[in-house]
Amino acid sequence: MAFKKNLEEKTLDVDAAMQGSLTFKDPVNLRINGKFEGNLDTRGNLTIGTTAVINADIIGDNIIIGGRVKGKITAKERLTLLPQAIVQGNIYPAKLNIAEGAVFEGQCTMLHDFLNSEQLAKYLEVELSSIMEWANSGKVPASKENDAWKFERKAIDSWVAAGKIAK
Repeated sequence: MAFKKNLEEKTLDVDAAMQGSLTFKDPVNLRINGKFEGNLDTRGNLTIGTTAVINADIIGDNIIIGGRVKGKITAKERLTLLPQAIVQGNIYPAKLNIAEGAVFEGQCTMLHDFLNSEQLAKYLEVELSSIMEWANSGKVPASKENDAWKFERKAIDSWVAAGKIAK
């Protein structure tokens, strides 16, 4: 396993075959050029190199894909598919950039700045009843508009990152 760390740039290059879950709580520049299978939960920039083969569910801020990825991808800031990218699976980007030549097979649901109760339940993969219970008890950051709950996605992301969600 080859890890190259550059502390000045906080860059982590992974040129290896790995399985499992990788989670980064703090922003990092992560580049994967090898094979990865499992779950990736990153903050900062994630680059999937042109030689990478990934079979994983990915959550990140800014995700750039140049290789092959199969799985669910959630990009809280931006998802970019480079010309060589081959992506199979559902994607959930806040912003999306697909270069000519990229291949995408799946469904795309754009992330909005504000979510209703049903959208939040789908986003967090929890039951709608849990969302309503949390909103009514004040456990989750929310506001009410015309008798309907409204949730700011960035506040929800911070709330989840702080470990306040109890699935």
